[in-house]
Amino acid sequence: MVSSSIAQANDSISLKILKYKHKVEVRVNGELFTAYSFEPSLEKTILFPVHAPDGTIVTRGYPIAPRAKERVDHPHHVGLWFNFGDVNGFDFWNNSYAVGDERKGAYGRIIHRSIEKAETSGKDGLLKVKMDWMAPDNEQAEKLLEESTTFIFRAKDGAWMVDRITQLTATRDSIVFTDNKEGMLAIRVDRAFEHPSDNPVIYTDKSGKSTGVAVLDNKGITGWYQNSEGNEGLDAWGKNARWVLLAGTKDSSDCTLILMDHPENINYPSCWHARGYGLFSVNNLGRQVYNRNLEKVQLVLKKGESINFRHRFVVTNGKLTPQEVETLYQDFTSD
Repeated sequence: MVSSSIAQANDSISLKILKYKHKVEVRVNGELFTAYSFEPSLEKTILFPVHAPDGTIVTRGYPIAPRAKERVDHPHHVGLWFNFGDVNGFDFWNNSYAVGDERKGAYGRIIHRSIEKAETSGKDGLLKVKMDWMAPDNEQAEKLLEESTTFIFRAKDGAWMVDRITQLTATRDSIVFTDNKEGMLAIRVDRAFEHPSDNPVIYTDKSGKSTGVAVLDNKGITGWYQNSEGNEGLDAWGKNARWVLLAGTKDSSDCTLILMDHPENINYPSCWHARGYGLFSVNNLGRQVYNRNLEKVQLVLKKGESINFRHRFVVTNGKLTPQEVETLYQDFTSD
């Protein structure tokens, strides 16, 4: 599947809890894959940064660790995360440091509460955490949902992957998820994996200073989407699919990023919020908002009721074919 110099027979996962840094590092054979970050200043928990097996960083750095020539739009797009744009009318998706205190009453925040388990067994690493979905994001906040999430980190045949198994439980009557395009498991990728574009952009330098640029320089911008149903490029946005891949090249390193939807998830196969500017997400609770021919979604949870989601993220070196991704997908759904 990938270069034999990357794939190793003795791939092993290690987890290291760094409470004083509010994160759990995930390493493969000693090399950083990602870190579960629960920094209190963030409006949600995230995996950041995310590396490919050869060390290439595939996530955008801004706003946490800005890099030269990055876009500085959408400051709420950070790392790899899970949330939603409309829960009881509160916006958990668009919340960030850029939202002023006078507007926080319309937004929600996801707060890390505890690490329940962190253990490894050969090629697998298991991290189980609990969080609370609080709204509004101010001193009057109350808990809407309890989240219990298990991350399973794996290294297999040169691919690094994360299973995110998420359970949301309502803590009050009633919790309403309204059909919304902004969700659910998402990643904001490095500039190299964006689609080439002729639109204006705001760049940032290494110190984080932003500058408007009227015409984009598309040199080295190589991203390209493909989905399980044969849609490619920007046509992957809003379509129903079992999986979507994003392939590109950064600093001479070919990489493929894949998100997968599980057949047991609600509204399978999901719609996809796959934007050319680097936002890439699988959304099980957005339907008609993407395609007016689909039935509108409104999920209601009564107090004590739960809903479960299971997704997989894969990153590997090399540009995988749809047939190779389908093999990985069958492995995911057979677990």
